[in-house]
Amino acid sequence: MGTALWIVQGLLAVAFIGAGSMKLFKSHDVLKADPKMGWANDFSSGLVKFIGASESAAALGLVLPGLTGIAPILTPLAGLGLVAVMLGAAATHLRRSEMLMVVPPLVLSALAAFVAYGRFILVPL
Repeated sequence: MGTALWIVQGLLAVAFIGAGSMKLFKSHDVLKADPKMGWANDFSSGLVKFIGASESAAALGLVLPGLTGIAPILTPLAGLGLVAVMLGAAATHLRRSEMLMVVPPLVLSALAAFVAYGRFILVPL
């Protein structure tokens, strides 16, 4: 089970470093122009940057505590944080009637919940 958790943690970390960095480093206007990022029109630039920073920090929190042995409680907390962010993303897509865009955040949310449960209960670091 520990190996499965590490694999999911690594995959989530890669996904959220990419997604978070994009939101942090691309301008709000560029994000709004992307057809897959239409939701950015509904949020301020600052909030989009905050979401990106949250995703990036959670990505680091999924792997660094286990690798360094420092504050391992942060790993399941990072998982819970990503669950919250992804449920918010799913709700945003539902509100915008973007039904196909609801699935990815729900899948990511389920994977993050697996990490949170796994690292709190099954195989704590």
